[in-house]
Amino acid sequence: MKRTRTVLVTGGAGGIGQAVARAFATAGETVVIADRDAERVTATAQALGVHGRVLDITDEASIERELDALEAELGPVDVLVNNAGLLTTHGTLMELPGSDLDTILRTNVVGTFLMTQHVARRMVATHVTGTIVNISSIGGRQPTPGMGGYESSKAAVDAVTRWAAIELAEHGIRVNAVAPGPVLTEMLAAGMPEGSPQRQAWEGRIPLRRLAAVDDVAAATVFLASDAAAHITGTSLPVDGGQLLT
Repeated sequence: MKRTRTVLVTGGAGGIGQAVARAFATAGETVVIADRDAERVTATAQALGVHGRVLDITDEASIERELDALEAELGPVDVLVNNAGLLTTHGTLMELPGSDLDTILRTNVVGTFLMTQHVARRMVATHVTGTIVNISSIGGRQPTPGMGGYESSKAAVDAVTRWAAIELAEHGIRVNAVAPGPVLTEMLAAGMPEGSPQRQAWEGRIPLRRLAAVDDVAAATVFLASDAAAHITGTSLPVDGGQLLT
């Protein structure tokens, strides 16, 4: 009988994070969502019927403390989903403040690195042949004016994915990424309602003519963490309706 795995999803109180957590829970895994917003993570964990922890991915003390507590309660992490990140800070090359770019990179790149490093150390120490899935973006490969800071961070996440994959392979730990195009979260739907010029402009870039649903991203994440992907590591899987083809 297959052992139930412990799955840690950072940014689990957000739209994509909730969908990923729900998909793993539906698959019978033990799921822990982590977020720095204590009220949101508690409410979301209760709604999903999963565990919740308050964790700041940019704070090593917070990471260590919460991983210690999680392991004491549930045992080692088998699957890490690095979903937490900053999406809302944008600006053109000539206008984006350097301090804003620093915040983007600190959250999206350094945060992903720190979570990967600390969880991987524990996997190796406890001989867990686990898997890590990073949530990236096709923006790391296809630029959009005004979004270069975010897109640069996601290109770096893809690089961290390959870095971790090549170094952790000897321990049986697989590391991959899911790279969506625009995802129809509740926040995005509110800002770009169906039929709006902004929504039509984005859909016009996508051969399949629709934005990704959060469940599309979740399904790809569950796949990459599953035995069905046992010989896949170091890849960044586009979930973009063909947008990279254009």
